[in-house]
Amino acid sequence: MDLTKIVSISGKPGLYQIKSQAVGRIIVESVVDGKCIPAFARDRMSSLEEISIFSTDEDRPLKEVFKMIHEKMGDKVDFDWKKASNDELREKFAFVMPDYDEDAVYPSDMRKVFQWYQMLNDKGLLDFTEEEPKEEPTETPTEPAEKAE
Repeated sequence: MDLTKIVSISGKPGLYQIKSQAVGRIIVESVVDGKCIPAFARDRMSSLEEISIFSTDEDRPLKEVFKMIHEKMGDKVDFDWKKASNDELREKFAFVMPDYDEDAVYPSDMRKVFQWYQMLNDKGLLDFTEEEPKEEPTETPTEPAEKAE
C-alpha cells in the first residue's frame, strides 16, 4: 500500500491525490469529489505515508493502523464515526490499536483516522494484499578454474 501520493492539506477538508507537479505548486485531485485544484508551496501538506500514531511502545505508521482497522472491522467501519461520542471513539480505537497512547492521541485524531480509512477504502485506494518478499538471487559458488599443467 503506497500512501506517498495521498496528502492532507491544512485548512482544506478531505484528502487529495497528487496528480502532477509544476514550479511552486502541485495539482491535486480531491478523493471525495474528483475536482482538481492547485496546492502551493505555502500550503502545509502532509503525506499519509509520513503520518504515524503514537503508541505506548513505538509510533505506528498510519498504513499499519489502516491494516489493523481492516483486520478488525473489514471494509466498512462498524460504527458512525461522525456521531460517535469521545468515549465510543476511544473504545473503538482501543479495539483496533490496543497500545495507542491515550494521552497523545485525541478523539479528533481517532475520528480522522476512521474517516480517512473509510474514504480511501471506498475509493479503492487501499490495498491489503500481502506483498511477497522478493527473493535475493543466490549466487552459486564458482569453482576454481583448473590449473593447466
